[in-house]
Amino acid sequence: MRIVIAGGSGFIGQKLMEILLDEHHECIVLTRGNIQNTGNVRYVKWLQEGSFPEKEIGEADAFINLAGVSINNGRWTKAHQKQIYESRMEATEEIIRIITALPKKPSVLINASAIGIYPSSETAIYSEESKEVANDFLAKTVRDWEKKAASLMEIGIRVAFMRFGVVLGKEGGALPLMALPYKLFVGGRMGSGKQWVSWVHVKDAVQAISFVMKNDKIHGPVNVTAPSPMIMNDFGKTIGAVLHRPHWFPVPSIVLKVALGQKSSLVLEGQHVEPEILVKNGFEFSYPTLKSALENILL
Repeated sequence: MRIVIAGGSGFIGQKLMEILLDEHHECIVLTRGNIQNTGNVRYVKWLQEGSFPEKEIGEADAFINLAGVSINNGRWTKAHQKQIYESRMEATEEIIRIITALPKKPSVLINASAIGIYPSSETAIYSEESKEVANDFLAKTVRDWEKKAASLMEIGIRVAFMRFGVVLGKEGGALPLMALPYKLFVGGRMGSGKQWVSWVHVKDAVQAISFVMKNDKIHGPVNVTAPSPMIMNDFGKTIGAVLHRPHWFPVPSIVLKVALGQKSSLVLEGQHVEPEILVKNGFEFSYPTLKSALENILL
């Protein structure tokens, strides 16, 4: 397949490129930089004055949109929130423009999304059929992002929204910061410890993208989380057990709120999310339990 990827240089994007190339796909990466083509990877400029990616892409079987300013970097100031929101809208609008301009349309758009669309709760369990939507910055971003991408359905393109949970990996995501206190022997409960962490190993996250891309029956929301979410206190205990470190030094909610501002909601609030669509369609997780995922990443 010839696959066009936006956001190929990010944490998930780099891992995705590895498996797509292993599967012998041809990848076209949309980029703002000057990068030399290598092997089965071609780089095409976009989001710059005078760039018309559609003229260089030719035909494509699928588009994957992972583009957007990271929600993990920096405090959520109003300026940073604006960057997070507008970067996703801008990238998605440009992908829609490119696809609309192509004489032959791709069959599918895989669009990144997040489980942050669901309200935080200690008791609710969310699947893709859940209609509840949170009323905060992250949920608004996700809702508007999905709505914009969904407009391609009107011209017959299958669109899937990959609602990522907390993606765990060695080189990026939340885990390095979560594991650091344990490595320093000061790990412990964060906030109440009762908030849910719906996590997924980065390998399973990118395998899920490939799986959905190739399964023409899947469209709409897809929860990309492992089938065994945990409450934060047990999540921390598991990190401690894998690293052979104590789980004893609690961090009060107020400390995290002062340190992180609004972004503290990523740690202090959570959702119990089930990957119902992936499971029903036969997706097999390489790391279905947190212990197996952490042993692979941390040891």
